[in-house]
Amino acid sequence: MRSTTQIAALIVIAGLGAGWHLYGERVGLPTPLGLMGLEATASTGGAARQQAPQEQPVVVAPIRVGRVIERAESVGTVRARESITVTAKVTGMVTAIPFQEGQRVRSGEVLVQLDAAALRAELDQARAQHDDARNQMVRAQRLQPGQTIAEQRMVTLEAVARQAAGRVRQAEARLEELRISAPFDGRVGLRQVSIGALVQPGTVVTTLDDTERVRVEFSVPEVHLARLRVGSEVRAASAAYGDRVFSGHVAVLDTRIDPATRSIRVISEFDNADEALRPGLFLTVILTLASRENALLVPEEAIDPLGERAFVYVVRDGRARRLEVRLGIRLPGEVEIREGVAAAGEQVVVRGIQRLRHDLPVRVTETMTRPAS
Repeated sequence: MRSTTQIAALIVIAGLGAGWHLYGERVGLPTPLGLMGLEATASTGGAARQQAPQEQPVVVAPIRVGRVIERAESVGTVRARESITVTAKVTGMVTAIPFQEGQRVRSGEVLVQLDAAALRAELDQARAQHDDARNQMVRAQRLQPGQTIAEQRMVTLEAVARQAAGRVRQAEARLEELRISAPFDGRVGLRQVSIGALVQPGTVVTTLDDTERVRVEFSVPEVHLARLRVGSEVRAASAAYGDRVFSGHVAVLDTRIDPATRSIRVISEFDNADEALRPGLFLTVILTLASRENALLVPEEAIDPLGERAFVYVVRDGRARRLEVRLGIRLPGEVEIREGVAAAGEQVVVRGIQRLRHDLPVRVTETMTRPAS
């Protein structure tokens, strides 16, 4: 009985298997082998897609040639080209002050006159003594033949004449010291004395500044030392004059570097015909270090940074080539490329960089145009 039941069960199972096979072929359902075939086909298709990646859409821009100027910024202070504090040399009473405060004066022009009455009398006396000594010497030299004078007497007369001449020159020099004059062309400041005041040696009378040309002193970090040149352009601005820009040039470079600040002092000169730049004025200074007329420039978006390194993608033969570059000056919206790219005109990727890798095929969807600078 058990054997008959087992045989019947096997027959039913065999029939169901045959029925599934026929039904599966009729409706196209996959058999176990068919499923294995589909898996193999899917695997083969994936490998094919990896071997032939799809083109990535990108936006590019040409590398262009432009002018870049490398600058260093600092702060500076205006100094007069020539500047002194005018003081008295001798003791005396002020009798005249010919200048007006803020007046422009010429070299040699008298600023303050001290009382010279006593010294003029002394000078007159010295001149009279000199005339007498000279006359005696001349008469001795004109003696008639046979009228002789002792040689020692002649030597004495010559010495007296020289001494008298020396006293005259000394009195004239002291008289000159009573006239306080401008040593150079410039503009006087506020006067510090009044008529009738008794001044002593060193008493401040006023100030004198030559401001038709001024100096602006500032410091530059030592890293720029190799590019500092006498004659380099310097531009300066002050909050006092809004957008006005003053132009000058480097006149002097210090011979030493300050060990505390690791910077070098630079002196520049500016024309100042309208005297807008006053001594002591604070300025923002921009120094031109270098100028390159044929610099290679790319948009900022083209730079792919990686730590301290930088890369760009260049489109060549329909593929994105990843190149390491050395950057230079940054301009508004652009960056100078010092090394790494071939020449102007090449196309660099500016949009779609995130999806790129080296040698990936690309499809240019747009080429950006940029005006030449």
